[in-house]
Amino acid sequence: MTTIRRSGRVAGGDGGLLLFRISGVPVLLAPSWWLGSLAIVLLYTPLVDRLLPGVSDGTALLLASAFAVLLGASVLAHELGHCVVALQFGLPVRRVRLFLLGGISEVARTPRKPAHEGLVAAAGPGVSIVLAALFGMALLVGPDEGAIWVLLLECTAANLVVAVFNLLPGLPLDGGRMLRAGIWAMTGRRSSGTLAAAIGGGLVAAALLVWAVIGIAEDSPDKWLRLGVCVLTAWFVIAGAAGEFSAEQRRTWPEGLRLADLVQPVLQLPAESPVADALGASAGRGVVLVRADGIAAGLLDRDAAERLASQSPLSPAEHAAEPIRPEMVLLDSESGEEIIERVAETAAWQFLVLDEEGRPSGVLRREDLKAALRNA
Repeated sequence: MTTIRRSGRVAGGDGGLLLFRISGVPVLLAPSWWLGSLAIVLLYTPLVDRLLPGVSDGTALLLASAFAVLLGASVLAHELGHCVVALQFGLPVRRVRLFLLGGISEVARTPRKPAHEGLVAAAGPGVSIVLAALFGMALLVGPDEGAIWVLLLECTAANLVVAVFNLLPGLPLDGGRMLRAGIWAMTGRRSSGTLAAAIGGGLVAAALLVWAVIGIAEDSPDKWLRLGVCVLTAWFVIAGAAGEFSAEQRRTWPEGLRLADLVQPVLQLPAESPVADALGASAGRGVVLVRADGIAAGLLDRDAAERLASQSPLSPAEHAAEPIRPEMVLLDSESGEEIIERVAETAAWQFLVLDEEGRPSGVLRREDLKAALRNA
């Protein structure tokens, strides 16, 4: 599903083992992956016994363990497919993570074009299909029995299952993202694609539960295993689809809302102005502090200005300025969705808005945008 150093423990809340980095993107192994691999070993050991009658318990356990490792490597390759294509399109990837239910590539920015979304989503299943073909060809030319044959057979089947399942047309699966990209391309509205793909996710979850119920009704030998896997996977799909739908609503610009309705007018003051005076003049306005050479020193940070004014009211206002970084500059010609995306990606509480001629036309506060989206 839809980013070399030595391995090491990742600091902070990442909760996983750092395997390596690809183009600066950390690849993590979450603790839950070990639980999933243990379950695979326990489930596949009896299968090895059936495929290789008379095999020793130790050999069966070894082959099941090897399969768990190869499956993890296959899932990793699937996710790296997403990661590499996303990076090719200039989409930052926060991390790639393997966990209990498989893997995930955390793309940090929404694709600007439906083609980019579709290609990033298709890259993962494409890698899985290639791997299935390679394992399948090795199966044809290799021995027709024995331990190697069992491993090749299991890896071929597993990669086919990973590809087919991820191509199902529902979020958060890759097929759901491809469906969204297609509807987005046809309608010009990403939100329409998200709605359709979120509904698809609900249908996929319902189908999984129906399959589990059928297994119970038919008294299938694996009915309880099937029930557990289907319930867990259905929960994952429903939660992912709901999260995608909520995120889409948060990034959809309300109809009829104008950027001009949200921005505060701009007031330019000399950077050396007393901070108490600049603070008083900032009521209902965004203050751009300009140095004597005409270069903007930054936007007045009201919280910092209040602290400074309480201690030294005559200090230059520049000491309470927030430097204007490139990502803090918005164009009033940008679409509403682009503005929402930019604000969400940038660690700042206010943004300078420029008109078509590059002149400051207002200051957008993060709180004002959030309030407008919340009340829409």
